[in-house]
Amino acid sequence: MAKKAIAEFIGTFVLVFVGTGCAVLGGGMSGVGILGIAVAFGLALMAMCYSIGTISGCHINPAVSVAMFINKRMNLKELISYIIAQCLGAILGSTVLYLILKAGKKPLTNFGQNSFGHFTWWGVFLTEFVLTFIFVLVILVVTGKKGNPIVAGLVIGLTLTAVHLVGIPVDGTSVNPARSLGPALFAGGQALGQLWVFIVAPIAGGILSSIVSMFILDSEK
Repeated sequence: MAKKAIAEFIGTFVLVFVGTGCAVLGGGMSGVGILGIAVAFGLALMAMCYSIGTISGCHINPAVSVAMFINKRMNLKELISYIIAQCLGAILGSTVLYLILKAGKKPLTNFGQNSFGHFTWWGVFLTEFVLTFIFVLVILVVTGKKGNPIVAGLVIGLTLTAVHLVGIPVDGTSVNPARSLGPALFAGGQALGQLWVFIVAPIAGGILSSIVSMFILDSEK
């Protein structure tokens, strides 16, 4: 179990550092643009799928782990260890980004944190719920008994890219509580106050996807 937790820690670190690092250091939407940021998150996840996937399954997302637990692909002890490792990995990713920004004497205000922007809380909640449902459903089906493990990493990475293209203009896209936690801890203020939506909505979306994958798409048969 220790190796699996370490793999999840490393994987989440890479996802958060590369994804948010691209958004912050790449000039955000005025620099690399929405597509560039979306691709960064997708490629980071794809790389991790093909490197740590055989060790831990490459969840690197509490919403995915909760869905896997509901679908009985992991036990409660594993779920807890995964979520702790994922959160710590995300925090380290934001810590490294903070150190880089500080070394470059850059403003310490933007860490790629999620926010409501011009949207209401329920609009953001709905966005995160639906996008996470889509994302996790793809993961469950493509890694299920009827899925194709050879192309799983590619499909999952591309799906994360796709949901980012929709979600970035709304709230920066989370679909991952750990991904939101790391940046929010360093940004503080409003980011921490709004963090609950980026935890609850993805978890809820993941739970619904696990139910649909089991009982409608037969991913566990």
